[in-house]
Amino acid sequence: MTENQPLAPIHYCIAPSDLHGHHFDVTVTIGEPAQTQTLSLPAWIPGSYLIREFVRHLSGLDAQQNGQACLTEQINKNTWTITCQPGMPLQVHYRVYAFDNSVRAAWLDVQRGFFNPTSLCLRVHGAEHLTHGLQLQPPAKHPHWRLATTLTPWRVDAQGFGQYTAADYDELADNPVEMGEFWSGSCEVYGIPHHFVVAGASPSFDGERLLRDTQRICEAAMDFWHPQAQGDARGTAPHNHYTFMLNAVDNGYGGLEHRHSTALICNRNDLPRLGQSEASDGYRTLLGLISHEYFHTWNVKRLRPIEFTRYDYDQENYTELLWFFEGFTSYYDDLLLRRAGLLDDAQYLQVLAKTIHQVAQTPGRHVQSVAQSSFDAWVKYYRQDENTANATVSYYTKGALIALCLDLHLRQHTAVSLDEVMRSLWARSRGGPISAQDIAAVLQDLTQTTQAFESLMAWVHGVGDLPLAQYLQSQGIALTYKPASWPQRLGVIVQENAAGITLRRVQSASVAEQAGFAVGDEWLAIEVASTPEVQAGKAMQARPDAVASSAWRIKKLDDLDALVPWANQAAVVRALVARDGSLRWLTLQWPDSAVAQGEPLLTVCADAALGQWLDA
Repeated sequence: MTENQPLAPIHYCIAPSDLHGHHFDVTVTIGEPAQTQTLSLPAWIPGSYLIREFVRHLSGLDAQQNGQACLTEQINKNTWTITCQPGMPLQVHYRVYAFDNSVRAAWLDVQRGFFNPTSLCLRVHGAEHLTHGLQLQPPAKHPHWRLATTLTPWRVDAQGFGQYTAADYDELADNPVEMGEFWSGSCEVYGIPHHFVVAGASPSFDGERLLRDTQRICEAAMDFWHPQAQGDARGTAPHNHYTFMLNAVDNGYGGLEHRHSTALICNRNDLPRLGQSEASDGYRTLLGLISHEYFHTWNVKRLRPIEFTRYDYDQENYTELLWFFEGFTSYYDDLLLRRAGLLDDAQYLQVLAKTIHQVAQTPGRHVQSVAQSSFDAWVKYYRQDENTANATVSYYTKGALIALCLDLHLRQHTAVSLDEVMRSLWARSRGGPISAQDIAAVLQDLTQTTQAFESLMAWVHGVGDLPLAQYLQSQGIALTYKPASWPQRLGVIVQENAAGITLRRVQSASVAEQAGFAVGDEWLAIEVASTPEVQAGKAMQARPDAVASSAWRIKKLDDLDALVPWANQAAVVRALVARDGSLRWLTLQWPDSAVAQGEPLLTVCADAALGQWLDA
């Protein structure tokens, strides 16, 4: 084999050729093409359930054999057929525009390159099971760039550029590539090498602290899934190496899991800083993201919905189980931070209260079940608008609370916990696809009853509120609520600035909705009037000269504190709003003040021991 020969039956050469124009040049060589060879670019990336149409960034596709052009026809949005001479290598060349600074697609500029192969690598139909090779070229005039990926290296230089292999297209698609002048560090987790690369960090970044804390998170996850490993997970864990790829930006947050790696994005200010001893809220949020994506190494990348046994890259892959794979992972991400000693009890309860609040502020929880939310992720979760909270519920947040309820139910009524359920599912499926029936079977085997699964299905397919207070009380934790704030009383989310108040969300069945507020309204002023008739409890039909009123300009909701008597039925309160250039008065009808709840508080009951579920 010479230097220029393809390493594998399907071979890609990827060059960051135009850093200022943000273009990768890609050449795919097919050693033995079919007479009519079909190729397509994935329409989505596993782990992010939305049709992304990556093909919109592909241009200039042409095909050749032995230097001669081949007849090429595009047959739909992301698929081509090429007429070939069998037995002769086929080369297909094209360019991909890379300016999506997220974890899902591709990015290229003078500072950094990143891509998921689902954005760059055409799938060769009929050859998906064959070995795929990937040649990664360094950019010209950037000799200090390095490359990180978890693909298998075959012939690479000291900077990481060169030839890599993947067993098949699925493995290729599941290995992102990071390149640039990034910070890097390494550690071992129970004998397994783990690497961390960070792009875009500021000079004050404390990389060693991030590495130490990440190691503790990974050890907690290993202890969870493989308690028998006892400090050496080699041959027991499903991966023999792992890489975290973090892109630090001015404003961004998210992650995408892969078999041997994860791509992360965070606010630069959330990174730990040299000389800073206390963890900021932003840094704890980042650690939660790291914990979440690492837990996915088991729960969704291996243990996964049966519908995901083989991915169909061209269309939606529906499942009703995202409440389990995303929601239960969301439950454990913060719980493992607590078990790793990166959150204390008070901090963990604060994070849990935040999740309870997020669900409570979603009227859509009474409209959509988490099973429906899972199925509808393709058209709803990733396409949120001003009405999303009124019509949907997050399978992440409510799924996490369902996991909490199931865990505490099992601990209260049986001799097992959700930890054991998760490990039993792993053993039953041999780290492979599962269905709801597998969850039912494991719960029945462990508890010798169907009660736990029946309760679980009622929560998963129902739209009622969860019995959180009851189960938390069983663990010595009281659930109470702070006094309601003005946004909570009114049922709104607003944007406040020097110009005033603009409504960004109006909750269904709220005071604001019943008054006639709409998203986009500018709230300019408030008028409070009191009449003898109203004070006597009569209908609002007062004579104009019997009304004592006062009108005030407001620029933030807190201005209402001094102006509006909350829950005073003797007050007529009107709001002046501007909508589409016109002014209109809206009358607010106050309910009983008990209707509006503030943010939840979780506190340890007096003379109670904190629930044992916080520990392994």
